[in-house]
Amino acid sequence: MPLQRTLKLFAVITSMAVLSACSQEPAETEGKQTSHQPPAPTVTVAEVLHERLTEWDEFTGRLEAPESVELRPRVSGYIERVAFEEGAIVHAGDPLFYIDSRSFKTEVKRLKAELTDAQSQLKLAELAYNRTKRLTSQNALSKEDYDNRFAELQQARAHVQSVEAALELSELNLSYTRVEAPITGRVSRAEVTKGNYVGAGQTILTTLVSTEKVYAYFDADENTYLKYTRLAKEGSRADDRESHNPVFMALANESDYPHQGHIDFVDNRINPATGTIRGRAVFQNESGLFTPGLFTRLQLIGSASYQGILIDDKAIGTDLNNKFVLVLDQNNTVQYRPVTLGEKVNGLRIISDGLHPGERIVVKGLQRVRPGTPVNPEVAEMASPEQLAQLQRIQAKVDRILIASGLEVPNAETTTLLTAQVPANQINQEAPKQGHL
Repeated sequence: MPLQRTLKLFAVITSMAVLSACSQEPAETEGKQTSHQPPAPTVTVAEVLHERLTEWDEFTGRLEAPESVELRPRVSGYIERVAFEEGAIVHAGDPLFYIDSRSFKTEVKRLKAELTDAQSQLKLAELAYNRTKRLTSQNALSKEDYDNRFAELQQARAHVQSVEAALELSELNLSYTRVEAPITGRVSRAEVTKGNYVGAGQTILTTLVSTEKVYAYFDADENTYLKYTRLAKEGSRADDRESHNPVFMALANESDYPHQGHIDFVDNRINPATGTIRGRAVFQNESGLFTPGLFTRLQLIGSASYQGILIDDKAIGTDLNNKFVLVLDQNNTVQYRPVTLGEKVNGLRIISDGLHPGERIVVKGLQRVRPGTPVNPEVAEMASPEQLAQLQRIQAKVDRILIASGLEVPNAETTTLLTAQVPANQINQEAPKQGHL
């Protein structure tokens, strides 16, 4: 019996030791795991921008020259010489074609001789009239003789005037044998060459287009036209008919809108066939870059100004058909936030809904974190100083246009003050360097 109690006691003690060892092992393992937990990932974050904005509408346009001429001869004859380089810039008054002028010179000489003869006949008629007038006053000649001499004098005067007019026309036709450029611009190729006969007012010799400035024609649909009309009545947008609203243009090979012009014409009716209204913007073309016929993309002021949220496109993630950003809370923990995207403004994306001023979002390292994960934030700027200055400069320009049109612009002083801090060489730039407006 004592031996059995001893064995039972030994078994109980052994079991308690095993249980104690098993209970300590998870705790030790848990301690080891805690001591080896990875550090919070490092991501780049930036505070969202809260700026005064104006949204812009985009249109497709086509360039046309303000002046375009189909050059035709004013007199008939054979082309004697082509006097221009095809495709070159010519100035008003430069000779382009010479038509054989020999017959015209001969006609001028003939009429000059005829004029001399007519002037001689006029002098004889004047002498005869004066003599008859004197004799008639002395009753030496009849009243009929006087009337005849007076009529002959009138005929001689009329003949001189007729020959003078014919001579003037002949000299004008002679000058037309030198076909000159009627405008300054770029000339096309010669449609006729030396030795070919051309008819007055019929044959096209060449074409010219002006190059100092260019028109961009575009069509706006009814809804856009009505929106612009409503904004103008509300005082949120200058009327295109009365104000030179800014227009920015991009050519086919340009991703930004580097060329600035202004609206100078809006048609007086909606085209019933297309439901659109025609507008026109004008751009200076000192460089000669703009060629008539080119398709372009245009942007016009499309909304009233407002305070909006802007972020970098790189901070936006895609979840199926939804767009989202990762927002940091006060504990630097990542939070998932769905957002509604607006237009692009100078390379930055407008957020129509989902973000608030002062919030921080992940702009780099989006794939390294998950919602609910604490992170180690590295602070960066959402936009470069140049990019922000450009945005503020454009908005200040819009504000100035609205103010010049007699419209009230709330908070315009803020934008103008910010723009005043931009270096002069950036303020004088006339167009954004990247992105939409």
